[in-house]
Amino acid sequence: MKKILFTLIALILGGAAWAQNAKFPENITLKDINGQSVQSSVIQNNGKPVIISFWATWCKPCNLELNTIKDLYEEWQEETGVKLVAISIDDARSASRVKPHAEGNDWPYEVYLDQNSDLKRVLGVVNVPHTFILNGDGEIVWQHTGYQPGGEEELIQKVRELLK
Repeated sequence: MKKILFTLIALILGGAAWAQNAKFPENITLKDINGQSVQSSVIQNNGKPVIISFWATWCKPCNLELNTIKDLYEEWQEETGVKLVAISIDDARSASRVKPHAEGNDWPYEVYLDQNSDLKRVLGVVNVPHTFILNGDGEIVWQHTGYQPGGEEELIQKVRELLK
């Protein structure tokens, strides 16, 4: 019984670490939109904030969020220098739809695929959309699951707070 309780406490505290300035993992293999392997260390922004959005082609809230942000993204970049990276969790069966989907939506974001769910698993992503904000040092400073219209305002406000 004590072992189970200890394990549960460790899992809870371990998960909480991601919300409190944990360093974003840099050694996870992803695929870029053209199918080339890259390390998660490519996700950076020269000391400026990064928004990471885990999404899937079949996820309506994910697509709504990314399409809503698309209309604001240029303004956000000019104001804060933020970069958005969209990481698809589509598996091998649907991965071929990611590039046409992103291009068809005219997303100006870097898009990567986490087909094996390695990054998703390390970060404790269960449901999409799941959004993280990294500070300029690559530390996770905020995360949120789900999307409701207007949620993009909270997202950019969190980025602005990082710059104060």
